[in-house]
Amino acid sequence: MSVITVLLAEDHQIVLEGLKVLLSYEKEIEIVGEATDGHAAVELADKLQPDVVVMDIAMPQVNGLEATRQIIHRNPKTKVIILSAHNDDAYVKHALDFGASGYLLKQISGSALPEAIHQVHNGTSCFSQSVLRRLTHHREKSRAEGDPNPKLEAPVLTSRETETLQLIAEGNTNKEAAAKMGISIKTVEKHRHKVMEKLNIHNTAGLTRYAIESGVIECSIQRTTKG
Repeated sequence: MSVITVLLAEDHQIVLEGLKVLLSYEKEIEIVGEATDGHAAVELADKLQPDVVVMDIAMPQVNGLEATRQIIHRNPKTKVIILSAHNDDAYVKHALDFGASGYLLKQISGSALPEAIHQVHNGTSCFSQSVLRRLTHHREKSRAEGDPNPKLEAPVLTSRETETLQLIAEGNTNKEAAAKMGISIKTVEKHRHKVMEKLNIHNTAGLTRYAIESGVIECSIQRTTKG
């Protein structure tokens, strides 16, 4: 019997424990690791090479969407399922841009997640019904407008720039961001300048709004911005 190895990436302990209990009943699924922040998820994916990663979006240090991009870039055979409470188009769009194989809402039934893990492992995408309906609507609209094969836009920011944007939007100073990323303050300032230049946004408040609207951070994890 082939066993599917799974890495869980979730920063809420009660949700993480629930996922572990849920998947423990599945004989063909083995949880090989747990991560409570995006940076740890990327490192564990490199180390453990799981078949599937179940990823939350609102993760500390590196958000789940950026972690997804890094994991898939570094481990092309690993499949990622986004498991989120958020149904916003921006989150779904970024998840697909970054290579996720599925997007499930946390309102799904207990049986849906194991089924989704099997599906993506077998090469099939999986989405919650409301997400799938919107994806179908957007595709049909694009075809009606003359694009028979609509493609999602490529990310504008590099991984490091996205990490910098997240830390700034969460209220970190350049010094704090440098410490968390393991780089110099000067390098953070360089990344910050590039982010502002690419997005044509030139203040912290604007960067924070962009980060929320594009799914880089959620309002619930934003700190009070320091002066």
